[in-house]
Amino acid sequence: MTSASVVDKPPVRRVAIFGGTHGNELSGVFLVKHWQENGAEIQRTGMEVKPFLTNPRAVKKCTRYIDCDLNRVFDPDNLGTVVEDIPYEVRRAQEINHIFGPKGSDDAYDLIFDLHNTTSNMGGTLILENSRDDFTIQMFHYIKNALAPERCPVLLIEHPSLKYATTRSVAKHPVGVEVGPQPHGVVRADTLDKMRKIVKHGLDFVQLFNEGKEFPPCTIEVFKIMEKVDYPRNKNDEVIAIIHPKLQDQDWQPLNNGDPLFVTLDGEVIAYKGDCTVYPTFINEAAYYEKKQAFVKTVKMKLTAKHIRSSVLDQNTS
Repeated sequence: MTSASVVDKPPVRRVAIFGGTHGNELSGVFLVKHWQENGAEIQRTGMEVKPFLTNPRAVKKCTRYIDCDLNRVFDPDNLGTVVEDIPYEVRRAQEINHIFGPKGSDDAYDLIFDLHNTTSNMGGTLILENSRDDFTIQMFHYIKNALAPERCPVLLIEHPSLKYATTRSVAKHPVGVEVGPQPHGVVRADTLDKMRKIVKHGLDFVQLFNEGKEFPPCTIEVFKIMEKVDYPRNKNDEVIAIIHPKLQDQDWQPLNNGDPLFVTLDGEVIAYKGDCTVYPTFINEAAYYEKKQAFVKTVKMKLTAKHIRSSVLDQNTS
């Protein structure tokens, strides 16, 4: 590997850890509150790491949101709205964008870990927003290796028409951490520990990168989102079939033509019809009933990151 093929990336000096983007997803809420009181375990030489509670009113009420989903409003229209009477989460998004952004600017934070829980059986999942983000792909490769043999799936949410406008997208490198299964409004020690380890390994990677360690080209397996699948409904838009027992808890497992998806209360089985194998996830997520989403279909693919190193080697802390 010649030095000419190494991609120099700027050091990562400002990092935030978001918890409580959804106020009833308690692993991130508990961790962020703990780190705000005692942040020794998240501090690393050469960078500022800021734990931040993103939706404090929703956290106080232990509900997903107050007026609307904070994790879907970081788009130009909402961030640029200047009228007085706007939903609480839109105003909060503007405040977060002011502190950690502006989104898309050189002044934005380098990296944000956004901590989430799911009722789905997804394990410790990393969420990637950009398939060309070499730094984040390298970080995910590092985290996956550190956690092995425990699985750490990567969900790629890059899609031409499904626009998420996530809270973490304010940063140059947004990282979603999605750990389950855990009921909303509940905190489980095993789930919290899994999330804590993912963040630790991610911060370790950043420190190594800033200190000058080179990361040669790497390839990771990702699950790329293809489409959201709704529950079967009647003419009144009511759900008339539920997730089939053979699909329940089978996140990341192959789904083939003819496999059962749903079952009605009369016992009728509704099967998957598709030409290719897909890998469902977010199966039966409690928070997605209102979004008309029973699961998302993904396909497996490989992503390769270039050989990277930090472009500036200095020991100044931010």
